[in-house]
Amino acid sequence: MKHFDVAIIGSGPSGASTAFYLGKQGISTVIIEKETLPRYKTCGGGFVNRGRKMMPFDISEVIEREFFTVDSYFNNNNNICYKSSKNKPIISMIMRDAFDNLIVKKAKEFGVTLLENHTLKSLSFVDKKTILTTSEGAISTNFVIAADGVLSPTAKMAGWQKDTRKLIPALEYEVQVSEEDFIRLSKNVRFDIDAVPYGYAWCFPKKNHLSLGVLTTKKGKINLKEYYRKYLQMLGIKEVIKEEAHGFQIPVAPRTDGFVKNNVFLIGDAAGFAEPITAEGISNAILSGKYVAEAIIESNFETKLAEKIYLDKLQIKLLPELHSGVKLAKFFYHKNPLRNYLLKKEGQRFSDMMVDILHGDKPFPVNVSEKLKTKIKEKLF
Repeated sequence: MKHFDVAIIGSGPSGASTAFYLGKQGISTVIIEKETLPRYKTCGGGFVNRGRKMMPFDISEVIEREFFTVDSYFNNNNNICYKSSKNKPIISMIMRDAFDNLIVKKAKEFGVTLLENHTLKSLSFVDKKTILTTSEGAISTNFVIAADGVLSPTAKMAGWQKDTRKLIPALEYEVQVSEEDFIRLSKNVRFDIDAVPYGYAWCFPKKNHLSLGVLTTKKGKINLKEYYRKYLQMLGIKEVIKEEAHGFQIPVAPRTDGFVKNNVFLIGDAAGFAEPITAEGISNAILSGKYVAEAIIESNFETKLAEKIYLDKLQIKLLPELHSGVKLAKFFYHKNPLRNYLLKKEGQRFSDMMVDILHGDKPFPVNVSEKLKTKIKEKLF
């Protein structure tokens, strides 16, 4: 039976980034991937600058478009547009098949092993090692990194029985439109807040098509297809030549029952690390992958110490920002009169603040509840 120091389940940005950092230090690492790379991955594909500037290598070869300005529309009002700009790309458009494959390719240059078409079937813990049984055989490892996304079969096998993340539904379409509509809509990236109740719609222009999507933060039944059709009308799209729909869930609140069990570590969507307001998950997926790699390296392969280091790193910035984001998203997406009043008065300022965060110029605000109360008192009194 082949043995590796670290086995990573999943080859998305979190898993591939972990492999890259481990491989760079000469640690024997395997990525277990159930499909063959490159493979399509459902995702809006808007990679924000705060994530891009964390990348340890150039990704220009997989960038389809770059946008230096973001258009934001609030209260489902197509007439009032708040534009926020930077001198470096705010959002870089990628297709996840090419993006994920590039990170894996860079990891393999440091000796990381990729096992494609290997589906994890079970985990068994023997002393300080774990036996991973896959559809193509078994391997042993000292550490298991669950980077297999929002569904994360690995987390369930490792003992996370109850899902304590908040999952929200999203619907994304890869859309080919007429040349006239593409030319008109490909000049800007836009967010339409409230185009969906308790959520938003987005328009991300790619190389030769549009990525359009809708999501809601509210629990319960909602016909996202209906709101997608309404969004097409809002955008003034006259002809849809081709469209491919992909439904998925986004974890916009971290797990409350821990991120480590035995020697299994959760990262990315498996841990619930997507940013709660925009639901962007790539940046924190990469960051958590870096954190867990550093924890293993710094612990000198001591499981308990690696767990402590990983959790300490999460508490520095990632988890405090997520907890604040959950509170802010709850206020922002519940369309109450006070929120509408603040957006009407401070729409441009809010748009600029979000772009500062997405661009990596400012940290995500913490102590949100206290700051909101102060802002409300300022406006009312």
